[in-house]
Amino acid sequence: MGSMRMVENGRKCITFRLFNSYREITMGKAKKSKTGNKAAVKAAKKEKQAKKVEQKSKKQLAAEAAAEEQDLLTTLEEFRAKWEAEHKVTEDVIDGPPSRRANASFTPDPNQPFIWLFGGEFFNGSAAYFYNDLYRYSPEKNEWRKYSSPTFPGPRSAHQMVATPAGGGKLWLFGGEFASLNQTSFHHYRDMWCFDLTSHSWERIETRVQPSARSGHRMTVFKQWIVLFGGFHDVGVRTNYLNDLWFFDMMEYKWQQITAKDNERWPSPRSGLSLLSTPEGLVLHGGYSKIYAAKNKAKGIAHDDTFFLHLDPTNPDWLKKLKWERRKKVGQMPSLRSGSTMVNWVSKCMAIGFGGVLDIEDNDEGLVSEVYNDLYGYQLNANGRWLLLNLKKPKKKKIKDGGNLKNKLIFPTGACKNPDADSPAEGEHEEYDEAMDLDEDDKLEEERLKAEQAIRDQLAHAKQKATLSAKAGSNQLQPVVQDCDEDMPEQTIPLARFNPMLAILKNTLYIYGGIYESGDKEYTLQSFYSLALDKMDRYICLRDDDIDNHEWYEESENESNEEENSETDSTEDKGSSSDEVEADQLEGTDDLPLNSLTLSANQEELKKKVEAFMGVTKSAERSTEEVMSTPLPGETLKLFYDRTREYWSQKAYSTSQHRGKELRRDGFSHAEERYSEYKPMLEEIERIQAAAGIDAADVQRGTGPGASGGLNQDSRHRR
Repeated sequence: MGSMRMVENGRKCITFRLFNSYREITMGKAKKSKTGNKAAVKAAKKEKQAKKVEQKSKKQLAAEAAAEEQDLLTTLEEFRAKWEAEHKVTEDVIDGPPSRRANASFTPDPNQPFIWLFGGEFFNGSAAYFYNDLYRYSPEKNEWRKYSSPTFPGPRSAHQMVATPAGGGKLWLFGGEFASLNQTSFHHYRDMWCFDLTSHSWERIETRVQPSARSGHRMTVFKQWIVLFGGFHDVGVRTNYLNDLWFFDMMEYKWQQITAKDNERWPSPRSGLSLLSTPEGLVLHGGYSKIYAAKNKAKGIAHDDTFFLHLDPTNPDWLKKLKWERRKKVGQMPSLRSGSTMVNWVSKCMAIGFGGVLDIEDNDEGLVSEVYNDLYGYQLNANGRWLLLNLKKPKKKKIKDGGNLKNKLIFPTGACKNPDADSPAEGEHEEYDEAMDLDEDDKLEEERLKAEQAIRDQLAHAKQKATLSAKAGSNQLQPVVQDCDEDMPEQTIPLARFNPMLAILKNTLYIYGGIYESGDKEYTLQSFYSLALDKMDRYICLRDDDIDNHEWYEESENESNEEENSETDSTEDKGSSSDEVEADQLEGTDDLPLNSLTLSANQEELKKKVEAFMGVTKSAERSTEEVMSTPLPGETLKLFYDRTREYWSQKAYSTSQHRGKELRRDGFSHAEERYSEYKPMLEEIERIQAAAGIDAADVQRGTGPGASGGLNQDSRHRR
């Protein structure tokens, strides 16, 4: 019995233990299940929140993207409106040719029968005016149109422009110069612009490497390259002439300079040269430069040498193998001169030149200039030959009422016909070739010389004979009445001039403007002529220019306005980093201390000093530096600094290497110091001028800008 109870109790104990174990297991599972549900709920909440955030972010991003897109569209619209405003072009038909000017560009359109005129300058003896307007001339309609846009190059002269036919046609411009009205400060450009002949809009071309600032250089086009040579840079103290050679690749928009090898023959530095393109290379002729002798005195030189540069882009590294060849003087070469313009007559592979000037030193009269109006040609192919081109005398014509044709109406033809109509008749080719033959007999040469001399004598002091009968505002061709004998076509030759603007369309030469010199006066012309080169019968006057009506202001007439002009220029120059001077530097400068020269009390000695001072200032032996560093009688410190600021800035830079405002302050300090040295002498001169019987006007006239030995001793137009 006892053992059975023990077994039963053991079963109960095991059963109890098993029950407890089961309960623990089931209770643990329940706890774990409850904990797992809470975690799942939390995870679900987090996921839900994440979805909300994601949805909100998507909405926010979409809104931001929409806003950014709207901002971008607004920006694009603003950019488009700004671009349209900057490139808006106005086109106006004007009454006749532009105003008188020189040193402008006169470029034939590469695709259409037009000529484009840009920029230039006008000088009236006192003030210089520079232009940046653009005109197009149509010979077919005898019509001028002016194109304006908000974006365009600055006013300039002595720049260069060439044309290319690709892309509807483009005009490429580089360099040039600008000066203040009284020419006391100068600026040379080094920017490059492209004018699209289809959209009539300007675009500035920015390149990392480019030629230095200059004017008076020349450019031409050879295949896909624009070639640039020479020019000058002048800041008023010394003129630096250049002979560097540059190629601009119009495909890659890159400049590349070609440097001379050791001991290689190379054209000397010059400006105002002629640079012409041929199928085989380039022809360079003439030009002008200055050499500086003792005491830094400048002497002008006219060049008459000719070079050829062979170009062969098919050879590898051809730009590194370029070599200048000097050509011999063959044929009837024009006399030595500068300021003669030459253009390319492509159909004949010939260069056509007109006009020019030669400065001759005369012991009695100083510098005497001879100006030309002859026409000459240069055969560009082979080894080159020079030709004198003379008008052909017409054969005698009989008419019913007897006599020769006189005072008949002649209609300007220009280049309005088609190429076939422009060509001469079969027999005329032989006659034209004979007229240009280098082996013409002595009789023809004698007649030519006599006729040329007669025309020079006639035109030296007389106005042009031909007049336009075109009504003001009319743009149609009108007959031009020539009151000269048809047996003397030489009477239609334009007035002698230098730096004229020339262009050739088909077989017609156009001559516009230039400078006519009479004594010390340089008249800027506005006359306009055409000449059929395939006929060589007579010049057609498209606009007359009466020299007698030109105004020229002598320096003595402007002395009373000198201070006013200087103040005006100073005001206009504010904002220019090179010309700005602080106003407080000029205050109280009239009371400078007398700290240098000690003057004798004896009036006779003072008079001698005054006369000696005037003699020195009038001397032609003075260097440019002496002229620039010496104040003039009656000249205040402000006027002295305005006239010579470039000189003092250069002097300050050579010693301090400062720039900007510090350089201007240093330059002014140098000028102030120099002025204080001379002020006692200047004051004494002003005080005793009346007592000594010396005319103050003589002092000013002998020492003002442009006087003998001064900065403008010879013409500034020899370019």
